[in-house]
Amino acid sequence: MHRRRLLASSGAVIAAGLAGCTDGISVLGETTYGREPPLVEDRPDAIYVPTHTEAMQMTGRGQADNGLAVALMYTFPHRFWRVFSTDSGYEARQFDVEAEDAVHLMVGVWDTETETALPVSGVNVAVTGGNDVNERETVYPMLSQQMGFHYGDNYHLDGDGTYTAEVTIEGISGTAYGDYEGRFDGATTVSIDFEYSESDRNDLSFEEYPDRQGEPGALEVMSMGGMPLGFVEELPDDRLGSALADDIQYRAAAIDADRFGSEPYLAVTAGTRYNDLAIPLLGLAASVEGGDSIRLSPAIDPELGFHYGASVADLNADSAVTASVETPTQIARHEGYETAFFGTPTVEFE
Repeated sequence: MHRRRLLASSGAVIAAGLAGCTDGISVLGETTYGREPPLVEDRPDAIYVPTHTEAMQMTGRGQADNGLAVALMYTFPHRFWRVFSTDSGYEARQFDVEAEDAVHLMVGVWDTETETALPVSGVNVAVTGGNDVNERETVYPMLSQQMGFHYGDNYHLDGDGTYTAEVTIEGISGTAYGDYEGRFDGATTVSIDFEYSESDRNDLSFEEYPDRQGEPGALEVMSMGGMPLGFVEELPDDRLGSALADDIQYRAAAIDADRFGSEPYLAVTAGTRYNDLAIPLLGLAASVEGGDSIRLSPAIDPELGFHYGASVADLNADSAVTASVETPTQIARHEGYETAFFGTPTVEFE
């Protein structure tokens, strides 16, 4: 296990933060925030502009010996959605703020060598400090319009003071190629000390969008103070085409490279229609020249970034390829994404 400590000497406020906040939270018997607009009625089954955005506090960063970096941030606790399987398919269920939630805690993970955001198999955060807080939780992989994929959850903090977050990152989610192979196989823990006060949290700004909320579209991606966001990477020239469906932008390429093995490699990226943010946790399959369905595995590569791929005999740049979603992305969603990505048809790359 790799471990390195970083002392957060000062926290930076990142303006125009994540969509969602709290609905009149009561923390320790006091109402600390109560400005969350109600959800838009008749939300489209698509990506839409949320009700508002929030600033967030960057509390600190840490780096492990293997080059993996971690950033810890918080904003107001707020509603979010998780995806569940039902008898009739999949649905997003809303999780509301609970009485003890003080913040929405967020973790960004990336490789310092390639400046690439990394999808990993698990993140848990143990927080100690304040008035004897000692809490460990596995935080959810999440997707937000302005931050891309990250890891987060509403979290209990108790009072002003100094806290320590032990952030444990599990290995890479999916197959690692090239220089990534073997680098992030084990668990990595980074310790970040930070100062927290309820007044600083309550002073975080927010902006509402009464004239745009609920419209198809998305807010601009925000600057994260140098922390890489999970954008889709450009594919090489030997592309098979692209397709757009259910607000997911797909691109595919046939690649011959030793790191992928002796057979041609089919790489498919899936990004949001607006901002082209990578979408992890899709169950994606492909068919080449009308043949059998081929499961595409999640993968990370220094040149291709996060994508889905498989080795396919006789694949070339002229092959006719289709892609289909076997299971919608299981990633938790911030407001504006919770109604999207549930009805993706089979797409043909052109």
